Amino acid sequence: MADKTLDDLFHETLKDIYYAERKILKTLPKMARAAQNPKLKAAFEKHKDETEGQIERLQQVFELIGKRPRAKTCPAIDGIVEEGEEIMDEFKGSPALDAGLLAVAQAVEHYEISRYGTLGAWAKQLGHSEAVTLLGQTLQEESKTDADLSKLAETAVNTAAQKKAA
Repeated sequence: MADKTLDDLFHETLKDIYYAERKILKTLPKMARAAQNPKLKAAFEKHKDETEGQIERLQQVFELIGKRPRAKTCPAIDGIVEEGEEIMDEFKGSPALDAGLLAVAQAVEHYEISRYGTLGAWAKQLGHSEAVTLLGQTLQEESKTDADLSKLAETAVNTAAQKKAA
């Protein structure tokens, strides 16, 4: 496998994040339904809409590099989603449910931020300037979502999680 290049790695990682985004798109409505805090529910719904745009941008990046959009199973995102499902089951009806959902959402954001940062750097190195722009737009959205989730955790969700169930 010594003949593999950064181009190959870029393509493989692109397939990984494409899978991840599509998995997230399927999971966000479940998280929105489970959320008890209206602002958290709205944040999940907003991110679902953003994710649809992010998938479209990824499809454009595939096109720019002359590849058809294909997903490659991402065990990392599968694990984070599985953790979220466990929290929804174990904390259903609990004041701590939203804090758990928010923590899982931030784990997803941090994974995405690391992937988009890396892909953007590689796209720049490989001379894919249009891809750099597209990946950078998504990186900005993911970073903003992470900051918004942190603010929501600090101002409402974590405090509510400390209360005892009624």
